[in-house]
Amino acid sequence: MCLKFGKSNNLTRVSSEERKKNDDIDRMIRKDRKTQAKNVKILLLGAGESGKSTILKQMRLIYTDGFGTHERKEVRQVIFSNMVVAFKIIGEEMRDLGLDFEYGDSLKYEAIISNQDDIGLEDSFPKDCLVAMKGLWKDPSVKQTMRRGNEFALHDNIAYYYSNIDRLFATGYIPNDQDVLRSRLRTTGITETLFELGQLTYHMFDVGGQRSERKKWVHCFEGVHCLLFVAALSGYDQCLVEDKTANQMHEALMLFESVLSLPWFRKSSIILFLNKMDLFQEKLVDKPIRDYFPDYSGADEDVEAAKAYFAKKFRGLNRTPDREIYVHYTNATDTNLLKITMKSVQDTIIQNNLNKYIL
Repeated sequence: MCLKFGKSNNLTRVSSEERKKNDDIDRMIRKDRKTQAKNVKILLLGAGESGKSTILKQMRLIYTDGFGTHERKEVRQVIFSNMVVAFKIIGEEMRDLGLDFEYGDSLKYEAIISNQDDIGLEDSFPKDCLVAMKGLWKDPSVKQTMRRGNEFALHDNIAYYYSNIDRLFATGYIPNDQDVLRSRLRTTGITETLFELGQLTYHMFDVGGQRSERKKWVHCFEGVHCLLFVAALSGYDQCLVEDKTANQMHEALMLFESVLSLPWFRKSSIILFLNKMDLFQEKLVDKPIRDYFPDYSGADEDVEAAKAYFAKKFRGLNRTPDREIYVHYTNATDTNLLKITMKSVQDTIIQNNLNKYIL
């Protein structure tokens, strides 16, 4: 009997240890689930030149520590490259249009810019380029070519940088927030930005929008809580960087339709940012929408009718009756507007998909 008792006591002790181990594992699982439940995965999609990367930069400025001095110096290099490349493209396209420079010094100025090397991390912008860029900007043929920039996907940041050219070329210049937002570096691969908003931690993934980059998107699809699709309203008259025969808005609509049909997003919140409202309003005066979208029936300069027209086009691509498309009109370079918009986006995510994340 003593032997039996000893075995029973030993079994009881083992059973107790196993229960404790199991309880510890259960607690760890619950803790991991609770932590995971407060992480929100947002996938930022859109065609090239839509403003996706600018929105990601805004998230850093609004919700994190922003950009340090070293990063701003790196952006300074990008800004100078953006300006040089823009003038090179204008020169090439000007000749394709059969135009010649009208001012005698313009060829000399063009050569200075064309032969300019990239600047180093600690370098200021070279002063000879300041004179050259100012000279070229005044040439009537350059101005005429720029007015047709939609035909060759001229980046929309060149006018902003030129309007601040003296500040940019000042010795010791460090880009401010707006300069950083306007800088253009093509997104390749996948970029993740982490930020906290309320009780949730957001993981926002930006992937390249050009056609060659889209095959990489599939690796981001699993476990997405919110799809944030960005389309540039101002692209209604513009060609693609990678294809002059394709229209940016048509491309965005086709891409949006294909994304909505994917099984990964059937239960995800769908947020649509119709971006670059400022540029869109400016264009309506000189570039009637019906020249590019013949079925548009609103007045040429009616901003509200034009906005509603494109929103309806995107919403009409949704083939899932119980899935709503939440539309926001944005300027990705307007920090205050985007802060308000993101608060609304957060409310949408929580109300529709993530109530469990704040329990």
